[in-house]
Amino acid sequence: MTHPSLPTTESAVAAIRPIAAEYRRAVVVTDDIGADQTSRRTSAPPFDVVDPDGSLPHEAFVELGGSPAVSVRIFPEDDAEITVDGVAFHDVPRDAVPPFLVSVYSGLAFVKGRFFPPGYRLYVPLPGDETYKERILGVSLTPWLSARVR
Repeated sequence: MTHPSLPTTESAVAAIRPIAAEYRRAVVVTDDIGADQTSRRTSAPPFDVVDPDGSLPHEAFVELGGSPAVSVRIFPEDDAEITVDGVAFHDVPRDAVPPFLVSVYSGLAFVKGRFFPPGYRLYVPLPGDETYKERILGVSLTPWLSARVR
């Protein structure tokens, strides 16, 4: 499934803001700019802000208020990590972030439990045939996750 192209970290943050406004969520954004500041560039020499190719990496951490607790870390490498009530979805393409958030806030996300192997998974369906799923670690579910068990 193709999504509208979000070529930069800033364009991804800009795409999140109207979704947050639509679902009445507060937004707090923290930007890390420069190779010495971004989380995946920890091997960068001190005070070396550009990558070897001369580019300036930009990473953003977006916290959305309300329930469920949602945060999005947008990486310079065109992917993101989205955490929903403590369940982390790694390597989500940057372009899939807006439909992912709409799915969570519009009530499409759901939890399924299995007897064997025991445990729960959070499913986040996107338009088309794309669905993200992650195991829910821990013994108990949050109230928001419990309300979505199918």
